[in-house]
Amino acid sequence: MFALLRRLGALVLTLAVSSFVIFGGMYAAPGDPVTFLIGNPEDRTPERVAAVRAQYHLDDSLIQQYLLWAKDLLHGDLGSSFVYQQPVANLLGTRLPVTMTLVAYAAVLFIVIGVLLGVLSALRRGTAVDSFITGATTFATSVPNFVVALVLVSVFAVELRWFEVTGSGEGFVDRVYHLTLPAVALALGALAVVSRVTRQTMVEQQSLEHVDVARSFGLSTRRIIWRHVLRNSLGPVITMCGLIIAGMLAGTVVIESVFGLNGVGSLLVDAINAHDFPVVQAILLYMVIAYMAVTTLIDLLYPLIDARTLARSDSA
Repeated sequence: MFALLRRLGALVLTLAVSSFVIFGGMYAAPGDPVTFLIGNPEDRTPERVAAVRAQYHLDDSLIQQYLLWAKDLLHGDLGSSFVYQQPVANLLGTRLPVTMTLVAYAAVLFIVIGVLLGVLSALRRGTAVDSFITGATTFATSVPNFVVALVLVSVFAVELRWFEVTGSGEGFVDRVYHLTLPAVALALGALAVVSRVTRQTMVEQQSLEHVDVARSFGLSTRRIIWRHVLRNSLGPVITMCGLIIAGMLAGTVVIESVFGLNGVGSLLVDAINAHDFPVVQAILLYMVIAYMAVTTLIDLLYPLIDARTLARSDSA
């Protein structure tokens, strides 16, 4: 119980510090927010300026402004967009499904294919297959995802016309079709990392004593690989997958920009360019919370994974 309370306290403290840094960063941004709030220079009369500064508490201290902002956050109020003139929560509600679907699609690709390639490479260690997979994954890791995205667009969207260049589609099937190229571009580097981690952990497991004992009892190779090697390798692999997914939730900006997707990443770019501070603050806070949620979930799952693995190994 104490460990759980300590973990929750650490999360709350991290979130509080992160939110203050995010708010303070917007507060320190160049330019007067009144300029962006009023817009038309002809409307920038002393009375109008004073009214806007009073409405948004711009004459208060940084701490006072932060406390007001944090109070609104606790009540579910993310503020209103300077540009779109609507609640930030509504904007995020329309953009989050695209980003979440993209990340989920990419996660399925890099987890399934990455683990399969890692297993195959470990089982064929020292062969041409292992060398090819290792070389291919090393190359994939070294190529930036925006370069992969541009190549995919050029080949499969422009030349072959198999996929659409932009847009996220309508409905599940159409959305999957539109997000295939973005998901591949987002997943390729992660796929290579997961493959390498899976291979390394399986090679290490194969050299452990309990695997030699299992062989001495005459267990089949398939059973040894499945029950004593692969399952005992799941911990590091799942941890790496969780960290990658957490990073993807906060790192779709480039992919969404290349493929013209109306997700959170592209909204962040537009908001930064337009000095739409409430939107920028809300998106950055979402990225922090998403990363914290995923990494915390992995921390909670890791002991359970180890416990199940040890129980199955002992029962065998």
